[in-house]
Amino acid sequence: MGNYILRRLLLMIPTLFGILLINFAIIQVAPGGPVEQMIAKLQGHESGSSSRLSGGNSDSLSTGGQSNNSSYRGGQGLSDETIAQIEAMYGFNKPAYERFTIMLGNYLVFDFGESFFRNTSVIDLILEKMPVSVSLGLWSTLIIYLISIPLGIKKAVRHGSKFDIASSSIITVLYAVPGFLLAILLIVFFAGGSYYDWFPLRGLTSSNFDELTTLGKIRDYFWHLALPLIAFTISGFATLTMLTKNSFLDEINKQYVTTAKAKGLTENRVLYGHVFRNSMLIIISGFPAAFISIFFTGSLLIEVVFSLDGLGLLSFESVVNRDYPVFFGTLFIFTLIGLLVKLISDIIYIMVDPRIDFQSQGA
Repeated sequence: MGNYILRRLLLMIPTLFGILLINFAIIQVAPGGPVEQMIAKLQGHESGSSSRLSGGNSDSLSTGGQSNNSSYRGGQGLSDETIAQIEAMYGFNKPAYERFTIMLGNYLVFDFGESFFRNTSVIDLILEKMPVSVSLGLWSTLIIYLISIPLGIKKAVRHGSKFDIASSSIITVLYAVPGFLLAILLIVFFAGGSYYDWFPLRGLTSSNFDELTTLGKIRDYFWHLALPLIAFTISGFATLTMLTKNSFLDEINKQYVTTAKAKGLTENRVLYGHVFRNSMLIIISGFPAAFISIFFTGSLLIEVVFSLDGLGLLSFESVVNRDYPVFFGTLFIFTLIGLLVKLISDIIYIMVDPRIDFQSQGA
């Protein structure tokens, strides 16, 4: 087991390198980088994203002289010296391979630099946005598991019944409804849209949160989370519920279940004493990956609709604004966490069922 874990940890190094290299190469040919944004600002053609550039940076740049040889879009009206200053400001005065090497060296000591446009470090930005994404990811994952597993077990026990058919129909319909569309409907009906004003529209806490009692803070926190969690989880039941049902059905039809019933064991004893552990293997071991998936990838549209400033929105804005330190920093952290969570899932497999041996299978 120790050798397997060591090999997996060592394999993370080329995996991280390959992901960073591919994305770095793509970014080099993508238009609208920070240099072009600063040029557009100096030329008076600010866009929504370029307007977020720090004014102090541009004040020190000279715009005298003309250049017709600039490779940047819109840079023909600026001098070569000005463009060189802009390139040095963002580190683009070095060749691409050198910038990539420097980035890798910094990432080895977890130095992700500072945002181009937010005047703060990447780590501080991630820590600032973390509470929103953790709240959405953690609670939605727990709610999905707490509802889907009992529901899947009941559907397996009553397979083919009216309850099974009706619940499958409802789950399928809910699964087909996009989360962001449901979020909009919830706002219209329950957040002061056109009907009721029962829930807050934005933020994770109220403005007077620090003045509330402990119980009041808990109520305020979940009051703000209610609608985002409903929109976030309502379509997440289908896959886990059907996976639980099919896993239980597969185990229920095996010979050892028939033998246990023949010995006089009650249905609940057979179901939860024998079937549960075997059928829950894939579901329990997949919990870390499911949480990380919801935590990092599923919250963007929900965060936008409910004005929740979390990691999903941060990552999206870093791509739109070409904020390379934030983009590559979050990419590195998310990829590393994803690889570690995959390893944890494999370890949980072995803990739940010691018969599994990845090492003997040449994994």
